[in-house]
Amino acid sequence: MSAFSIAAQSALFKTKFGKLSENAYNSANPILGTIKKQYDFVGQDMKVAVPTFFAGGVGSGVLPTANPASAVKATIQAKRVYAVTEIEREALKASSSDEGAFVEAMKWNVQKTVEAWNRNASRIMFGNGSGALGTVAANATGTAALPVIVITDASWVEGHWEENDYVNFGTDLSVFAVLEVLPATKTVKLQRVSGSLDLTTGGSGLVAYMQNSKDQDPQGLKGVLSAQPGDLLYGVTVARRYQATQINAGGSGISTDIMNELISKIMYKCGKAPKIIATSYTQMRKIKNFLEDQKIYQIDPRASELKGKISWDGIEYLASGAKLAIIEDRMCPDDTMYAINPDFITSYHRPGFGWFDDDGTVFLRQTNSDAYGARYGGYYENYIIPSFHGVITGLAK
Repeated sequence: MSAFSIAAQSALFKTKFGKLSENAYNSANPILGTIKKQYDFVGQDMKVAVPTFFAGGVGSGVLPTANPASAVKATIQAKRVYAVTEIEREALKASSSDEGAFVEAMKWNVQKTVEAWNRNASRIMFGNGSGALGTVAANATGTAALPVIVITDASWVEGHWEENDYVNFGTDLSVFAVLEVLPATKTVKLQRVSGSLDLTTGGSGLVAYMQNSKDQDPQGLKGVLSAQPGDLLYGVTVARRYQATQINAGGSGISTDIMNELISKIMYKCGKAPKIIATSYTQMRKIKNFLEDQKIYQIDPRASELKGKISWDGIEYLASGAKLAIIEDRMCPDDTMYAINPDFITSYHRPGFGWFDDDGTVFLRQTNSDAYGARYGGYYENYIIPSFHGVITGLAK
């Protein structure tokens, strides 16, 4: 005889659904929460005047000749940025109660679609408007259908790569799904889902883009703060008074000296101090290490046992009389540090940003499919006035 057991009588036992686990990935977007946003961008484009020169009518002894101050006129054009989701009708019905699923399908998809849009917007904020994710170092290994690529060290940003994203390469329209990301070796495993591009024979040097995003992203910090004299930003030629402060560390390590240099040069140029230092997790770790002896250990005498508080919630950096919060962002390259003044960054959105509900509902029945689809996003451009910000590149990793 055998005992009554769960294995033998499994048909009699139910499945109990526990609480949904927390996200197993970093979904924070610290910079997006600090910048200004406007939702009244109408018309074909927007013109913004930026004074860049003093008036020249000054002098002593005799009446000087007038030479009025001048300004540059930046042109802002909206870019289309979307996130989409699709839900089968049967899945909606099957998940309509706690008995059927961990989550209700529609709520889950709404939350995850907004989260995905915000993650992509954070990538865009640290980008250059090109939509580029990284450059392929050499021809892929594996097969044409399941290629394995390595991204060059100079273009690698782990936050650019997420499983389930779709990407394409160069101007080719073939689409690849990201199956696995291996940060230690800067390797990405892909699956070709459409097209005929073979990365095993023609992949070396190709640039990967978020699907269909080549040169379609709004402008970002990299594009604005790395622009050189003669380049065009928002239709304006970059010059001394319309250029970010730029320092190349040349492979040296982060230090208070180079941070002070960056902030002092920004203040010298525009008279206003940045408010935020944004950098990678790598550089934040290094900053914490060299500021270790600046920690304050507090003892609470009211506690029943004396306990030293030996860590911090954040770092406030004092330079040239300015206090700056230091934050890390997964979209920032490992060798880079930005000094930002969010007062001079604005995301200009067209009206109606959010879920597309012009037909009176967010979820619309798909044609020839037993499913519903929804779209989130809108049309916007990030306007970043370069003079008020600065960047350090080439830091030791």
